[in-house]
Amino acid sequence: MYELFKNLGDWLTSGTQWAGSDGIAHRLAEHLQYSLLATLIATAIGLPLGLLIGHTGKGAFLAINLASFGRALPTVGLVVLVFLAGGLSMLPVYVALVALAVPAIVTNTYAGMTAVDPDVKDAARGQGMRAHQVLFQVELPLALPLIMTGLRLALIQVVATATIAAYVSFGGLGRYVFDGLAQRDLVQVLGGAVLVAAVAVVLDLALSGLQRFLFRHRTA
Repeated sequence: MYELFKNLGDWLTSGTQWAGSDGIAHRLAEHLQYSLLATLIATAIGLPLGLLIGHTGKGAFLAINLASFGRALPTVGLVVLVFLAGGLSMLPVYVALVALAVPAIVTNTYAGMTAVDPDVKDAARGQGMRAHQVLFQVELPLALPLIMTGLRLALIQVVATATIAAYVSFGGLGRYVFDGLAQRDLVQVLGGAVLVAAVAVVLDLALSGLQRFLFRHRTA
């Protein structure tokens, strides 16, 4: 066991392991590209949907059940299905990652909107605000903490799952996991897993700190 962790440490700290097109730096950049783009697309889909459902109160059943759908989604199976339908490209990977991220964004946005005090909304309407003004000037600012939590959860889920890009012969940190399994190289498999976990933890801590900073006055 000691020898395994020693070899893992050597693998992670070797200069040659960080250089080149197959190096950690390049694979990390690919992984972040997949994760950030998928999360942005999911946000463009899930945020307006969650705001609409939360503001109108219609479609709450959809928002509630999306959470269960996200947990039950067979990500690899979805990648294979889209791959068979659309051929070899990054499309299957992005479809799976976006489908994974949307439920967290929709459900947390909906939860944030429904948590807004109805009396506050009534007071805004009583001041002559129209529906879109109540949404963007009252409900959205108050719902932002929960919305950001949803974005944070979605990003971390996507980062942890973006290893599937390597399943269909693309890059990212998952390349080390799948190549290591094929080569029976346990050090490489563990190295890839450690890197993915480290990226997820760092992003989670960074976003958590940003969230606390942005909303520090609300908890003061």
